[in-house]
Amino acid sequence: MTWLEVVVLGLVQGLTEFLPISSSAHLRIVSEVFFGNDPGSSFTAVSQLGTEAAVLIYFARDIGHLVATWFRGITDAEVRRDPDYRLSWLVIVGTIPIGLLGFAFKHQIETVARNLWIVATTMLVFGILLGLAEFLGRQKLELRDMSWRDGVLLGFAQAMALVPGVSRSGGTITVGLALGYTREAAVRYSFLLAIPAVVAAGLFQIPDIGVTPTGPDVPQMVVGTLIAFVVGFAVIHWLLGFVKRHSVYVFVWYRIVLGVLLFQALVSGWLAATST
Repeated sequence: MTWLEVVVLGLVQGLTEFLPISSSAHLRIVSEVFFGNDPGSSFTAVSQLGTEAAVLIYFARDIGHLVATWFRGITDAEVRRDPDYRLSWLVIVGTIPIGLLGFAFKHQIETVARNLWIVATTMLVFGILLGLAEFLGRQKLELRDMSWRDGVLLGFAQAMALVPGVSRSGGTITVGLALGYTREAAVRYSFLLAIPAVVAAGLFQIPDIGVTPTGPDVPQMVVGTLIAFVVGFAVIHWLLGFVKRHSVYVFVWYRIVLGVLLFQALVSGWLAATST
């Protein structure tokens, strides 16, 4: 992997991780279009440590409060009535599906699921589902209203993002809107829910860095992750402000257009579905 590729993919990771358009799909597409290869799932997972570091810093106060409430609630029955105590448990429980499915289907996720035909399909299908959720959702519930059922459903929604093109935030926001949550609540929960899963996946993939000849070496991975952190931090601030005032239709149309273009490129033979 060249340094130019590292910089470009670090920027792509930071720009797309929190938007409901799938960072893993964009890394796969950009790398194939401009560099003629696949950066691999390890680059995606490890570079996400940079964007999750941005989440940890941006939401440090909220995260610190949830962690403290969880520990206090273990021994204090009064604290257990606090909605934040339930929310902290929901983040833990919601992480289980992606952990189990990611471990069970690790090989398929790293190989078959990265086929661009699958990416094009998921970009289109889940773009349409996001649009329907925006149109039909009541958007009245806040995070304090979240039930155990909703937390589990959102956990499975996040797990769908193991397939490139679905989008971790996109899946969570789609189901959140469909369940009646506001856009801001769905986005905030997608940030919180992603932390344990993404950090664990990134740490798990670190030993794979430098193993393949086309992948990044350790210094390149460090630089790519730092770029993703800086850009991701700015995107978090922008996205939270955006969803307060605007619908998510711009992301819906973006996904549909990109999916159609990707299908056309595959049909015409301009892009290969898999890297050789």
